[in-house]
Amino acid sequence: MRRTSAIAHYTVAAAIEALGSDAAKLATEGWRLGIVFCAMSGCVNFSRRFCDEMLKDPSTASPLLFPETVFNAPASHLSAVLGTPALYYTLVGDPGTFLQGVALAADWLSTDKVDGCLVLGAEEQDWLVAEAFQLFDPQGIVSEGAGALYLRRDSQRAPGVELRAVSQPYLFSGHASRTEAARRARNDLAGEPPGALLCDSRQGLPRLDEAENQAWSDWSGHRLSPKVVCGDGLMAGAAWQCVAAVDALAASDYPVANVSIVGHNEQAIAAQFVRAASAQKAR
Repeated sequence: MRRTSAIAHYTVAAAIEALGSDAAKLATEGWRLGIVFCAMSGCVNFSRRFCDEMLKDPSTASPLLFPETVFNAPASHLSAVLGTPALYYTLVGDPGTFLQGVALAADWLSTDKVDGCLVLGAEEQDWLVAEAFQLFDPQGIVSEGAGALYLRRDSQRAPGVELRAVSQPYLFSGHASRTEAARRARNDLAGEPPGALLCDSRQGLPRLDEAENQAWSDWSGHRLSPKVVCGDGLMAGAAWQCVAAVDALAASDYPVANVSIVGHNEQAIAAQFVRAASAQKAR
């Protein structure tokens, strides 16, 4: 990891923390671990450095930089560190793609392709990314880091948290508004019992938060907005929402936690986690 970019370091750190004691199974028990890595801006630092060298003098641009510019680099490094030969995919899109990754992991588990699956969202920051987002909203704060969910069919961790559903991804365009997409994603979830938690993607910015404010305007339960505190971590921010929702279920008496994500430029999507009676499901 010495020559890798920050996004790879964040990814590996989040993965090891999420795996916990199960990391030992990879070497001793042949544990089939799947990896779904999700990113939006990806390896921007090495990309900028490589393009800078190319513009200055293509003949001397370092070939050592190029492998770290591709979106798949963090997942490749993680697979090498963990030594897992099982499935690993890289998904690129707006933050809603993280929940598509969660749905993909659930599919792998249900079809017995893997014994466990890590779903990771990570980003690293650079002045190019920060300045680009300032063009859309000068009050926005872009952050970096990583988050991970570790899913298994059966878990010994208690209390158990179960993934109940992931909605369809609803695209927004000239034919469908962001608010309507967010509302349709919410309607795909199964019920909203009293005392439920909503973990949304609002940032405390009126223009960017409008769609979720309207789609969930009648929500009467508890509400958590991690991006207000942590900034807009792009794909990492979506991972933080899910981690916050799962941790809240594990540490309290919330019966259900809904995660709502309205992406930057593609989709609205939602997921629902429930607190299981015993540690029988994926966490």
